[in-house]
Amino acid sequence: MPDTSSSNFPSFEPVVLITGAASGIGAAVAQRLAAVARGGLILVDHDEAGLAAMANNLVEPPERVSLLAFDIANPERWQAAQRFMEEHYGRLDWAVASAGVAHAAPLMDTPFSEWRATMGVNLDGMFLTIQTAFRLMRQAPFGGAIAVLSSAAAHKAEPGIAAYGASKAGVEQLAKVAAKEGADLNIRVNVIAPGGVETPMWRGVPMFQEMVAQEGSERAAFDKLAALATPLRRYAQADDIARMVEMLLCESAPITGATIVVDGGYTL
Repeated sequence: MPDTSSSNFPSFEPVVLITGAASGIGAAVAQRLAAVARGGLILVDHDEAGLAAMANNLVEPPERVSLLAFDIANPERWQAAQRFMEEHYGRLDWAVASAGVAHAAPLMDTPFSEWRATMGVNLDGMFLTIQTAFRLMRQAPFGGAIAVLSSAAAHKAEPGIAAYGASKAGVEQLAKVAAKEGADLNIRVNVIAPGGVETPMWRGVPMFQEMVAQEGSERAAFDKLAALATPLRRYAQADDIARMVEMLLCESAPITGATIVVDGGYTL
């Protein structure tokens, strides 16, 4: 896999796939990688309108940008996406598996339907993303690199996140297996496990909404949460995570199967 930060590979024009690209970390990754995805950028999200808005706001879009709006837990849609990428791009060099959902409720109060929905996106969707990426990357001249977004919740048991924490722990084991299986194909697979990140996902968490009401603003709520939860007393921004993703994809160091925790000390 070439080091694209080096002028030794001026002809390398990576084709890049990003899931969960409509908002949050996925959108930040898309903005950061748009300038280097010279072979093309494929953006996936279930939110078609949000995906289109984000793509229209790319600061440095490559010549070819494709928007695919579908549920990443749907295997038939991934089969169609694979055919599309094979036909229009011929290969895939980098993939960022960022799509995910949050669910917060005590284990006893979690309906099985919510458990399954969380597992469907966070684990089944990750499996299908990585599987599709492997099938395309074996056609790439330099192998490939995959960055998988997990969560610090996979490393610390907390009440109220049974489905979310279990799904993210499963993602990390899946990525390790993928890293071993991908080594012979020169495909590197690494994980970034953020702790608190200031993204729109929090707006769907009842506890956060209660804190916003108490503190008067999202900014004040984030500050209070970070002070309570992290030794550094601050949460990450989406671009902090995007920079880590860029490093794992662009650099050719022999790093695979690793998990980088970015949590302000939350899991210490």
